[in-house]
Amino acid sequence: MKKSEIHLSSGAEDKFIELFTDVFGIENTQYIAIQYPFVDIYGNNRFIDFAFESEDIKIAVEIDGEIVHDKRKISDEKYYDELMRQNSLIYENWKLYRWTDKQLAKSSDRVKDELALFLGEYPVFKELLDFLPKQKGKIIELKDHQKEALNSLAKLREEGNSIALLYHATGTGKTVTAVADAKTVGKKTLFLAHRNELITQAYDTFSEMWSEADVNIYVAESRYGDVVCGSIQSVNANLKQFDPEEFHYIIIDEAHHSAADSYKKILGYFKPEFTLGLTATPERSDGEQILDLFKNVAHKLDLLTAVEKDELVPVRCIRIKTNIDLTHVRFNGIKYNFLDLENKMYIPERNNLIVDTYINYIKNKKTVIFCVSVKHGEEIARLLKEKGVFAESVSGSTNSKKRKEILSNYENGSINVLCACDLLNEGWDSPKTEVLFMARPTMSKTIYMQQLGRGMRKSEDKECLTVFDFVDNANVFNEALSMHRMFNEKEYRPGSFVLAPKAKKRFEFDLWRRGERPHLYLDIPIYETDYEEINIFNWRDEVKNMISQNEFVRMVSVQNETISRYINEGKIIPDRAVETGYRNFNFFYEDTVKNYAKKYNWDIITPVNMMEKFMEMVEKMDMSYSYKPVLLYAMLENTDENGKVSIEDLIDYFICFYEDRRKKGLIVEKKKCIYLRTDYTRNEVMQNVFSNPFKRFEDMGFMKRSRDIEYVEFNKNIWNKLTNEKIKIIISYCDKALKKYYNE
Repeated sequence: MKKSEIHLSSGAEDKFIELFTDVFGIENTQYIAIQYPFVDIYGNNRFIDFAFESEDIKIAVEIDGEIVHDKRKISDEKYYDELMRQNSLIYENWKLYRWTDKQLAKSSDRVKDELALFLGEYPVFKELLDFLPKQKGKIIELKDHQKEALNSLAKLREEGNSIALLYHATGTGKTVTAVADAKTVGKKTLFLAHRNELITQAYDTFSEMWSEADVNIYVAESRYGDVVCGSIQSVNANLKQFDPEEFHYIIIDEAHHSAADSYKKILGYFKPEFTLGLTATPERSDGEQILDLFKNVAHKLDLLTAVEKDELVPVRCIRIKTNIDLTHVRFNGIKYNFLDLENKMYIPERNNLIVDTYINYIKNKKTVIFCVSVKHGEEIARLLKEKGVFAESVSGSTNSKKRKEILSNYENGSINVLCACDLLNEGWDSPKTEVLFMARPTMSKTIYMQQLGRGMRKSEDKECLTVFDFVDNANVFNEALSMHRMFNEKEYRPGSFVLAPKAKKRFEFDLWRRGERPHLYLDIPIYETDYEEINIFNWRDEVKNMISQNEFVRMVSVQNETISRYINEGKIIPDRAVETGYRNFNFFYEDTVKNYAKKYNWDIITPVNMMEKFMEMVEKMDMSYSYKPVLLYAMLENTDENGKVSIEDLIDYFICFYEDRRKKGLIVEKKKCIYLRTDYTRNEVMQNVFSNPFKRFEDMGFMKRSRDIEYVEFNKNIWNKLTNEKIKIIISYCDKALKKYYNE
């Protein structure tokens, strides 16, 4: 069986998410997509164990048994299939990282270190929502009279298009037309080109034609004004200075370069109301190709915008409450513990409620029921069949031929209900689907949104999608997602719109207010008086601007053990503790951290004072072992011009230091440790360095593992101020500390 057809074991899955959480925080687990689909170079459907996006990089993580990497223990076919699978991911611009389940279990600290290296300490994660529609766009040919082009641009915006390509030969006035259109729109505009003369020309044209606007050329941090003209290179290098929604209108000159990474990054980052590309490409076929590139790299429409622009259908919602109690079900940030959930979900009452809801409400509409597991899907399908409903269960474990047959029969034949465990979360949709049953509790925004996206495609005579949310009882932290929690809709009237164009929602609300029952696509037994206010509290929204415990440690001049001990002793009380059933995750407001720092005489570490605090730490040098001065010697002696030191050089230095003391008949160490033996290994030395001295400096933010996995490095705020004079002082502190430690 191919890897694309099997699942990662729940133990390995939970372990990876646990390690990810330790490194990046539980608040970021929502960005992990599990069993994420992709299509290999031969068109076969596959799954990635874990997928997420960090800044502009798509990352695939594969967890395998050790046998997969040993050609001697698997067939040639399987081995070459794995190679092709890996090559396909790389071809599609995925960055691929692989570990074995054994590594997760036995070398978890090293896996965490490597995760931090590969992604950086504080990566900016994004949601993988590839099912969302592309920008809607058209090509406009610049005619002799620019007014015609301006009219065309205005018309296509009225039609809901949000991206366009304006083309004709050089010198025919594309820039003038673009400036005139931007002035007509009258909102904040960004003009981008890759050559200085084009930027200067645009600046002059904007200044002349739109004189009432404040026009500026982007340099360094100067990004203010009604119009900003800048180079692709400079804006790309400083992208994080900008709010993604800062500009309403973006103009890209020489748009035929849009396939380049720098253009992709910018177009994928900003979320303007309208994007205009300019190109001198003379042939319409080429223009079509460039427009496709443009649409492919521009940001996806979010669901609200896509519905507003009539790209996706509106969504109604009905909440079905169950008597299932998830209060004590453990979770890892995005998934409930499988065994806990299995014990709660596999009861006849909840299954019968799902079946009865279909029988009583749906009346043979094309419906997808998202189930907890393969077993759950098969049971729901069996119960529906007993009631005379044409239903089938389908999942990744379903035989490929049978799966295609079932999906075809659902789309074009007699099957009305698909009971899906995993297959239909991503990579598949049916425009004919009119109803979704969210019968699988999930805390993952990615999973919920992907399930929702399966039913939002437009189809003839399809007025809307109706979602049935099966709402189980839960606590404040482990409550499953629902339509109302996803889209912050507090007011619930059964069957009313949650997602719809503003005008439609307003019209329906006015009917409710007048006591009239709106015409619903499904004839369901609801009344105009039915109303409920939903608690849409989401702990992730609350903690996203708070400081995690790990960040707390890096902000103050004490180490992690001290912070943890003070929390356990009640001396520090978190502003929010997220309880998962496995462990608590603590979060603090910035003022809280500052108040505790003041109370316990801790210094707040900032980029400005980091060098000063580093020197203070080295001078005082709290030592349980001799390791800290040795690490500093090794770092200073072996560092390159960028403040980096190879791990192998660190290991060599530690070995030489302690072996030299042994040869001279000096005390090797005062306490029991590996250096008192003569048979220690290089691997043991590396583990010793990273578990003790390095971790102390890392906790304070003074040193870190480099993204080049074989290196460690000084924090840039220290390295840039590390003069020869300061190096001499540090060495003198180390000499003094070791003499005192060894009583020499």
